[in-house]
Amino acid sequence: MVNNFSDGELMASLYAGIAAGTFLNDGKLLPERALAEKLNVTRAKLRRVLDLLEQDGTIFRRHGQGTFASPPPAVEANPLRTVAARVMPRDVIEVRLEIEPALAALAAQRASVRELKALEQLMRATLTASDTAAYAASDDIFHYTIAKLAHNPLFLTVYDSIRAVRQQAEWTKSRDKHYSKPTLIRLGEQHEQLYSCIADRDSRGAAEVMETHLLSISNTMLRDRNYTKGT
Repeated sequence: MVNNFSDGELMASLYAGIAAGTFLNDGKLLPERALAEKLNVTRAKLRRVLDLLEQDGTIFRRHGQGTFASPPPAVEANPLRTVAARVMPRDVIEVRLEIEPALAALAAQRASVRELKALEQLMRATLTASDTAAYAASDDIFHYTIAKLAHNPLFLTVYDSIRAVRQQAEWTKSRDKHYSKPTLIRLGEQHEQLYSCIADRDSRGAAEVMETHLLSISNTMLRDRNYTKGT
């Protein structure tokens, strides 16, 4: 049976596969037929979502050569591994609170109508995620896309460094399984508010909602996770 993914859920799956390299061969996206089979979706739906990924800059097409993943921000892996071994959740939240409200404010000012449409799909994928793993993937993509919509390559490189540290830190491995259903609902509602502020070009509101959202994450982590003790 064909998967009944929404466009946002399919976009999240493609983002995750591209980021992990499982949908790539030497930087080139697998053929549509192979991708459709892997994801168990129709080629028409896949083609529609690939168009959205091309619009937001995740992939680019070269006539006669195929579809390629856009180069990620330059991040040196070795220094970040050293940092990740020493970083605790509180450290990451402190930096995110300084960076992400500003990114949300800039996204509200600079995102195009087409980019906002793609962001809405990603936001909705966080609302309909079937489990914590699906939510974590959708959440990662949603926040990363907001950073991209700030249209500041230096800011994006800083954000991507934060993201890389989070992915490499040991405590991340057990983080998402502790999110309760009410927590996921609350965080999803905050995503919806955040998207609305960005779409309404409300920079101040976007920054404020992003700060509230990050503080909610921080409070949940500090309350529910054993690995935060003593931090």
